[in-house]
Amino acid sequence: MFKQLASSISNIGSRAIDGIWRLGHAARFFLLVLLKSGTSFQRFGLVIRELYYVGVLSLIIIVVSGLFVGMVLGLQGYETLQKYGSESAVGTLVALSLVRELGPVVSALLFASRAGSAITAEIGLMKATEQLSAMGMMAVDPVSRVVAPRFWAGVISMPFLAAIFSVMGVFGGYLVTVMFIGVDVGSFWSQMQSNVDFRIDIINGFIKSCFFGVAVTAIAVFEGYDSPPTAEGVSGATTRTVVTSSLAILGLDFILTAFMFRGI
Repeated sequence: MFKQLASSISNIGSRAIDGIWRLGHAARFFLLVLLKSGTSFQRFGLVIRELYYVGVLSLIIIVVSGLFVGMVLGLQGYETLQKYGSESAVGTLVALSLVRELGPVVSALLFASRAGSAITAEIGLMKATEQLSAMGMMAVDPVSRVVAPRFWAGVISMPFLAAIFSVMGVFGGYLVTVMFIGVDVGSFWSQMQSNVDFRIDIINGFIKSCFFGVAVTAIAVFEGYDSPPTAEGVSGATTRTVVTSSLAILGLDFILTAFMFRGI
């Protein structure tokens, strides 16, 4: 019994040490990517190319998801506000829910599952097929050539994807409440314009999406670069990217919300 307890404590301690070591390794890798980013900006075509694969190819899922989320928000919000005779405020409900929370958070989760996993799988496969090692043999730094452009492409594209998600969500809410249910169009837009503040709501939502973009892309490139050079290792790294990114997004959302909207 004592030996089993000691073994369990030893396993917990070993996993904790491994986790702390891996966290430190990830922090060092993140700093290395920042230091090597100068080459990427000198050859900005690399970043533009990755912006297409990371951002543009994610537009379909962002647009469709934003539209349906807005439609659901409009329908549920109207049914709830109608009980209190405030159905004209449904535009405010839809806009604030999207701009403050759902836009940055849901788009970041979608970005992690689509673009983040793709970045990890691509870098992991390049490592497994020894393409990164071949770059090193040719005096080409794989971090500045492969990792940094993908990192900055994700950081740049994430705020735009969140903004598009919010816009499509508002449009979806407009379709359901104004076009189908029959809420007055003037009340819908006037309530929204008078209650949504540019600095408090829109800018804070933009800042959230920037933090999410950095977190998701940093996790994706690290997991891909650090993955074992096997098919199983790349598969596990891709899974860890989605799981870790999702937890990081939700944790950051709570912390940022506590700081941003505490005084409102």
